[in-house]
Amino acid sequence: MTATAPWTTRKPTALLVLADGTVIEGHGIGATGKVQAEVCFNTALTGYEEILTDPSY
Repeated sequence: MTATAPWTTRKPTALLVLADGTVIEGHGIGATGKVQAEVCFNTALTGYEEILTDPSY
């Protein structure tokens, strides 16, 4: 019997490139294009909606 995966493997559509040269592949959502931005790291269990929408965060 041959096992088949119930999911399909997608090619990465986004890259996160860190200052030290580390490259993390992922899947983009929303608009397409090249951007330069900051990464915000947060370990809170709640309030992530504010983090995503508040430009002063």
